[in-house]
Amino acid sequence: MSTDIFLLDTNVFVEAHRRYYGLDLCPGFWECLTHFNGMARVVSLDRVRDEIHEGDALADWISGAPTDLFMSSAAQAVVDMYAEIMEWVSGADFTDAAKAKFAGAADGWLVAYGQVHAMVVVTHEAYDAQSKRDVKIPNVCREFDVRYVDTFDMLRDFEVKFQWAAPS
Repeated sequence: MSTDIFLLDTNVFVEAHRRYYGLDLCPGFWECLTHFNGMARVVSLDRVRDEIHEGDALADWISGAPTDLFMSSAAQAVVDMYAEIMEWVSGADFTDAAKAKFAGAADGWLVAYGQVHAMVVVTHEAYDAQSKRDVKIPNVCREFDVRYVDTFDMLRDFEVKFQWAAPS
């Protein structure tokens, strides 16, 4: 197990909830996030929290999550790094629509926060050197020397095992 601190993208929460680690199906995943947050190993950002829409069980879980799970992105060093990232994105060969979508999302803030605080960004996005219609988090991470992994690599780092239990 490393000592890395993992910074979670919105899609980590949404994909887990909607697909393979539903709150009712695999409560251990959500307990794992809370546990490793308590050990200062898992955090996310206020801007990620703001992307989770009210009206379902995930939003309810988020509202009851530990307050220190969602860090503020307002520190000046993070804001400055975000400006550098946005300058790079603006000059890169992405479509205008891709640039606008990226500017309106938490993605750039995640990379900025991860770079400033030497954290590992956790996302389901994959690096794509040919991407023009979408600014991928891993592409930005590579440009700004920020490590990134997916949810499963993070769980392997934590040496987590979810066990099946027979219904009673």
